[in-house]
Parts: sequence; C-alpha cells; structure tokens
Amino acid sequence: MATVLVVDDDPKIRDLLRLYVGREGHRVVFAADGAEALRAAHHQSLDLILLDVMLPGVDGLEVCRQLRDESDVPIVLLTARSGDSDKVLGLDLGADDYVVKPFSPRELMARIRAQLRRRTSIRPDQPVLGSDGLVIDPNAMEVELDGERIEVTSIEFRLLHALMRRPGRVFSRDELIIALHADNDPGILDRTIDVHVGRLRRKLGDRPTSPRFLGTVRSFGYKFISPVDTRATKA
Repeated sequence: MATVLVVDDDPKIRDLLRLYVGREGHRVVFAADGAEALRAAHHQSLDLILLDVMLPGVDGLEVCRQLRDESDVPIVLLTARSGDSDKVLGLDLGADDYVVKPFSPRELMARIRAQLRRRTSIRPDQPVLGSDGLVIDPNAMEVELDGERIEVTSIEFRLLHALMRRPGRVFSRDELIIALHADNDPGILDRTIDVHVGRLRRKLGDRPTSPRFLGTVRSFGYKFISPVDTRATKA
C-alpha cells in the first residue's frame, strides 16, 4: 500500500481521486493549496504526489520546485494547460509526469501505477557503479558526486543507471524509454527524455559542450562517456 498526497483546490477532483486511488488499496491524504501541500510533505512519508498546477497562493509549479529540492518522491502534475512549453517547464522543475485536465481516471491510474513501479522495482544486490568521482548505488538508490549526495528523481536515477551499466554504448531515446520500463507509458516521450537528461546534467554539473559523463550523439541519443568500475560497496 502506497501513501498518495492529492493536492487540488477542487473538492470534486479530490473526491474523484479519493475514489480511484483508494480503490487500488492506497492510502490517500489531501491538501487544498500549496502551503498545505508543503506541510503535508514535510510531516508524512509519501510514495507519490498528485499535484494540481493552478493552486491558490503558492502554485503547483513552485510547490514542485521546493519539494524537488529536498525529496525524490514521484510527482505527477495535473494541469489544464496542454501546451508543450508548460509541460516541459513542469518536467524541468522536477516533475516525473503530467496529466492534462480533463483526464481519464483510467489513464491517470495507469500513470500512478507506472510511477510506483519505477520507485520500487530496482532489483536488490546490484553492484555499485563508479566513474571519475560519480558513484551510483542501485540498492540504496543513491547518487554521490565527489563525496556529496546528489538528489535525483526516480526517472533520473534509472536513466543514469541504464547509461552507466553500458558505458560507451549509444542509447536511442526509444531504448532509454524501454530501459525506464516506460514503453507503455504515454507520459514518457522522446522529448521528455531530453528534458530529464538535461536536468540530470545540471545536477551533475555536466556541460553538453564539454561533458564529463553524459555525451550526446546528434540525432540519435545519449551515452555514458567515462570508464565505469563496479564494486560491492561504496568506497
């Protein structure tokens, strides 16, 4: 059973989400505005957040930005804005997915299941990977760079892990979608892979023009360019 925070100022939407999320056996908690959402996130252990963008006071994008500074909990934005620029902005601030209102409850529940699956399906007892000061531990789902912990989302973690497992191999965007176990998830598209890689690069201090870790292969995809070693535990 997961704990899902639903953040929406419309009581009808909250009631609908209570019905569908609760029917899957998950615990549902609610917030009606951005400030209440931040308080709930600080005081409870959450597995996923459904976050409306258009909130009174602190809007959903600002809530997303603040939460992502301190947590890797999956965030699915609920937005009435269908333009690509708004979706990309939400992803760039740290959201893992987005659903446009009015939404299909069945599609939303499929997105929720996909996010919860990604959060829990990394196999245990996998080797820790290291490269030039970068260490990724798939067992603890932790990333360190030059001895400092780096907060990444579940999608960013999976992208980095997939690339580091096969250093030097070029992955197309479609192959990375499959590596994320997201090939049946309409929320993960070619262009959103680019957004997630860009966000991961910024966290790693990796410049596209002179990369330390993540290389771009023009018109095709990405590869991990530094040698990678495996170890049983972090150094």
